[in-house]
Amino acid sequence: MSFKALLTVELPRIVEHSPWARIARWNLKQPNVAMVLGKTIHLSGVTREQFLREPSWVAHEMCHIRQVQERGLLRFLWEYLVESARVGYYANRFEVEAREAGARDAAHYAALLAVPLPDGPGRGGSEQASAGHNRPDVVV
Repeated sequence: MSFKALLTVELPRIVEHSPWARIARWNLKQPNVAMVLGKTIHLSGVTREQFLREPSWVAHEMCHIRQVQERGLLRFLWEYLVESARVGYYANRFEVEAREAGARDAAHYAALLAVPLPDGPGRGGSEQASAGHNRPDVVV
């Protein structure tokens, strides 16, 4: 396999102005939200271009897509909701794993997307995005 082949990624479908993400954004009282529904990333309050310029956020959401693929949609949804009810959003093991992936894989996605790594913790290191805004995501 060539080095160039290793540096390719197929992005999932990304839906801007998603009514599902808008509902989540409204419920969470946040300025912007990324929400995974199966194999699709739904956005509200952020454009596709803005989202793709934040490699740690992309890595975070791609981790959620992988989690869904590994477990199947219904099993993942059940486990995610039970975990959230049990320990809350921030301590949810799926969110912890996605934050770790965001921090760990941000440089990889920055290279793939040909964007610079932003200053600050980004999506992976904390719930604070590099621009300083809270940007929770919802996974379904």
